[in-house]
Amino acid sequence: MPDRESDLDNFKIYSNTSSWGRDYVAAVCEDCDWNFLILPDLQTVHCPHCYKSTLKSIPEGEMELPYSRAPELVVPFQITLESMDDGIEKFSSKIPFAPKDMTSQNMRSRLCRLFLPMWLVDTEVQAQWWAEVGSNYKVVSHQAHYDDHRGGWSSREVEEGRIRWEPRLGRLGRNYHNISTPALEEDMIIKQEMGAFKLGEAVEYQVKEIENSFVRLPNRDTKDAWVEATPAIQTAAAEECRQAAGADHIRQFSWKPQYSNNNWTLMLLPLYTTYYLDAEKVAQPVFIHGQTGQIMGVRRASMKRGQRMSLIILVIAVLIFLLSIILAVASVALPILLVIGVLGFAIALLTAAGAVVPIAMVWQFNRRQKAGRSPYFT
Repeated sequence: MPDRESDLDNFKIYSNTSSWGRDYVAAVCEDCDWNFLILPDLQTVHCPHCYKSTLKSIPEGEMELPYSRAPELVVPFQITLESMDDGIEKFSSKIPFAPKDMTSQNMRSRLCRLFLPMWLVDTEVQAQWWAEVGSNYKVVSHQAHYDDHRGGWSSREVEEGRIRWEPRLGRLGRNYHNISTPALEEDMIIKQEMGAFKLGEAVEYQVKEIENSFVRLPNRDTKDAWVEATPAIQTAAAEECRQAAGADHIRQFSWKPQYSNNNWTLMLLPLYTTYYLDAEKVAQPVFIHGQTGQIMGVRRASMKRGQRMSLIILVIAVLIFLLSIILAVASVALPILLVIGVLGFAIALLTAAGAVVPIAMVWQFNRRQKAGRSPYFT
């Protein structure tokens, strides 16, 4: 079970987080190397990501925070406890001989609220662009066909939709706001495992939105994030150029942009984290999407429960074997019992062979889970 002791009393408040509306302290997990901002009075101080060790303080001045201003937007938590319980039940139902600790009640009692960061960038663009724009139009033609019931050949009018493409070029000057781009190296894995977040449901940041929550700090700087922001800006620009041209379609859009006055802020994305204890009492982290309830985590079957089931099956096999011996001895007085005794011997052997099945199931399941383990949990 994760240790809840830490050097919390030694945490130093980061003075440059005052714009968040509360004073925060910076902390790091030395096991998974995740950095967080947390409230000084937050009681749960084990790492909400790996659950392997407790958080350690980062004295102010020792590390330059990748971002210290208050976030601009927050995507709020939306799932209900009932839907969360359903998701946990489905998650555990796929585990043969799931650990006894894996219950909705246990996992819900350990819930932590964790916000993941996403960069938002505002930028001013001046550009020359060129593309082909297309306008929809209709073409009416006549098609001939033969019909015996109508006396032979006849024609009918057919309307077809087509696109007229024309070259266009021009100049564009625009300000683009809140273009989102990943702030975490693990962003792609999170989306693949849990699905995307509904960014359109974000609200303006208020400190109450992140009360009693951990805030993950970015591990991807704005220089790297900018590389993924520019395609989204180009897509937005292409759509504006299509609208300006009064066209229905646009293709082969090219431009030579000049960016200026870039302004970076953060959006926070909601995630619940919890854990269960496997058969070896090791905490296995579980992550729950704060909007959809989609669950991501490592499933571990309990070898102890598998061994216990194997032992029960083996005991049943021994009892059948002993009963078969009794029936075979009794066949001296009643010969028909010999047939039943022989059949019992066969059933006992088959049952004994089946005793290895639970152990094999657990071993194979855990081996498969380990082989496919996501780097997100390292």
